[in-house]
Amino acid sequence: MVQLALPKKSRPTGGKTWNKRPSKTSKTFKIYRWSPDEDRNPRIDTYHIDRSKTGPMVLDGLIKIKNEIDPTLTFRRSCREGICGSCAMNIDGTNSLACLKGMDEVRGAVKVYPLPHMPVVKDLVPDMTNFYAQLRSIEPWLQTVSSTPEHEWPQSHDDREKLDGLYECILCACCSTSCPSYWWNSDRYLGPAILLQAYRWLIDSRDEKTGERLDNLEDPFRLYRCHTILNCAKACPKGLNPAKAISEIKKQMVARRV
Repeated sequence: MVQLALPKKSRPTGGKTWNKRPSKTSKTFKIYRWSPDEDRNPRIDTYHIDRSKTGPMVLDGLIKIKNEIDPTLTFRRSCREGICGSCAMNIDGTNSLACLKGMDEVRGAVKVYPLPHMPVVKDLVPDMTNFYAQLRSIEPWLQTVSSTPEHEWPQSHDDREKLDGLYECILCACCSTSCPSYWWNSDRYLGPAILLQAYRWLIDSRDEKTGERLDNLEDPFRLYRCHTILNCAKACPKGLNPAKAISEIKKQMVARRV
């Protein structure tokens, strides 16, 4: 009989409370902490910040904690505008961008973990190596065989509109790390984010490598592990629908066989 258990020293334990509640306007953060330099289980540390002295977003709270309470806290962030995708993490049980998630949207303590089912580099920083390798595998750039035009590749307004809902993806990985199929098959299944990117180039009227792109995806695991449960659409901070893009790729697969 198969026995499933968590890896040794992977279960989070109670951690340290770093400071006292400053006032009635305080907000509590419970944050996942783990370092490869420490030979022990991850822990959940507790912090209290004064809401009246910081910005409204979860990322503002994390920055305040790092700047004023605990400089060892590690996380990624860059634009603070929901564009770069760097601050993707699991907040209150949902994958989201810390710069777009308001503290007031969370009832009670703000519980912050790294994106699920990815190796952790440190604290809230996931290892995205496999994710970016999968992106490279679909060759996400314009590919043509025609001679390069003198100015630019022409595209009609109607064909340009077909890219809406696709090009906005910021590759934050919130959708892929919310997908059970990606959790169990991330070594072979490309996942929602990468397949959305693949469809963006399949549907681009200027691209002339459609057949080769479909050949690259024709595999029982690379494409067909999607079961359309729509976790990806619910998790996307940009309101995109990777599941729909995946279904359109499957339609293209069928159409070329008919």
